[in-house]
Amino acid sequence: MTKKRRKRKIKVGRLILLLSIIVIAVLAVLFLLKGVKKVVIDKKTMYLASDKSEVTLYNYDENNNFKEDKKQTRGTKVTSFDKKIEENNTKYTQIEYNNTNYYVNSRNLVSDIKDSVLEKTKYVRTSVTVYENEKDSKISSFIKKGNEISITGYDILNEDGTVNMYKISKDDITGYVYSKYLVDTMEEATANYNENSVYDTHKDRKYPGRELHGGKASTLDYYPYEKPQFKDNPLMKNAKAMYLNAATISSIDSYLKIAKENGVNAIVVDIKDGALAYSSEVAKEMSPTAYATAMNDNSAYKSAIDKIKEAGIYAIGRIVVFNDVHYGKDHPEDCISSKASNRLWPSAYSRGAWQYNVELAKEAVHEMGFNEIQFDYVRFPEDAYNMSVSGNSDFKNKYDEEKAEAVQNFLFYAADQLHKEGVYLSVDVFGECSGEYVTAYGQYWPAISNIVDAISSMPYTDHFGRSVDTWSNPYQTMNNWAKGAAARQKEIPTPAVARTWITAYDTPYWKPTVIYNASKIEDQVRALYDNGLDGGFITWNSSSSLAKYEQIKSAFAKNYE
Repeated sequence: MTKKRRKRKIKVGRLILLLSIIVIAVLAVLFLLKGVKKVVIDKKTMYLASDKSEVTLYNYDENNNFKEDKKQTRGTKVTSFDKKIEENNTKYTQIEYNNTNYYVNSRNLVSDIKDSVLEKTKYVRTSVTVYENEKDSKISSFIKKGNEISITGYDILNEDGTVNMYKISKDDITGYVYSKYLVDTMEEATANYNENSVYDTHKDRKYPGRELHGGKASTLDYYPYEKPQFKDNPLMKNAKAMYLNAATISSIDSYLKIAKENGVNAIVVDIKDGALAYSSEVAKEMSPTAYATAMNDNSAYKSAIDKIKEAGIYAIGRIVVFNDVHYGKDHPEDCISSKASNRLWPSAYSRGAWQYNVELAKEAVHEMGFNEIQFDYVRFPEDAYNMSVSGNSDFKNKYDEEKAEAVQNFLFYAADQLHKEGVYLSVDVFGECSGEYVTAYGQYWPAISNIVDAISSMPYTDHFGRSVDTWSNPYQTMNNWAKGAAARQKEIPTPAVARTWITAYDTPYWKPTVIYNASKIEDQVRALYDNGLDGGFITWNSSSSLAKYEQIKSAFAKNYE
């Protein structure tokens, strides 16, 4: 055999040997893999859950110490692994959130976001309206401060992990309540808000010599009430406003000419003052007698409001609330009955009257486009004291509220409903409310101003007695009044904008008559600003006299700041 053939044989033999080794190695690996189970990481979509708005996430630090890493809002979607650990006798599950691994208490994980709210009990901090459902204004019941309630569900989670409305039950009461009026403990619920001694300021105030007939200031709520600011609807904070009754709609162009040429930036237009301004579908259903009084065609009324807004003027819709004979005729069961008075006056305790007026307001917002709703006559009758003293009056007080409580509770309800619609709530009060007492008809400035967005008092100069000085010297009259109003504003944590009604009619109805020209308007407004009541003014002239507005138009053009 030659040397060359021998070398070729050796090479072939080595190749065969190498291939054999590779085949054997592959077969060995395959054999071994048969006995090894496939490792699968179990991943699940889960949600953070808690009885608080946030959930604590944990991790190990560089020294392998287990500690809190961050907090995340409940309802957050995470990826859960099957890896579990135990630290300090507590079981934790590994999760992934934003591409980072954490550990979370295993009890804080649920498979359905609807189960992410774990609280079962809450306590009422501020007396609450119970709604039939989470969608509309229908009232189911009412629960007073300090009560324990059971949580059975909720409507939505806010971005910060808080609940908007809880579904609740208490005894035979079921429905929905706003979470902002609830707290976690009985101690919190029964306490009175007293930061900066705000509760101490009010607790002993009463109507002098008329105790209990309007209520005690100590029963009212002074907790800070967050005032909304709607991006596309800023609140009017420096108003130069004129008032128009429903009969002026056909002449809106004439009023707008004066308004636009003289710096009027807001107009108050009647929706309901005795008669309805237009044919409301809400009234058709809830107060047919009122529906029959409609003064304007709906399209004409809406056209007028559109023109106001097109002129860049803030549109405020005014509704007379409880002084409503038409609703009273339709719902005598909601009216005060008294031998001391035969008036049909729906009680401020009546939830039916509450709902009617709020639904009317919401309709006006949707159909007519108002920026703000102004409620007037948010009170009991002026002679409520005599009616109470007589002992033979039935105020229809179903929930055992004091008069001032009922007024405040109504405003909580109204504000919540209107703020949902993206509009503001203002309320008119008597000039008397600048005093340090609860009135017999249920108005108490601090309790009202703390809730609503704007408070509009009515210190008309001829309401201060039959002294010629009160109406002939409007600056002094308004200056004296404004000191008390300014003091009331400082007594609460979240006061409303003080936007004041001023006298824009010739006074008095008896002799001597004083003509209220532009200078008299300016005097009143200057007194307001001199006392820090810089929310502006509204001119009250019940007839909305075009001639009077022509006479006083220069007062709107003044800069009072």
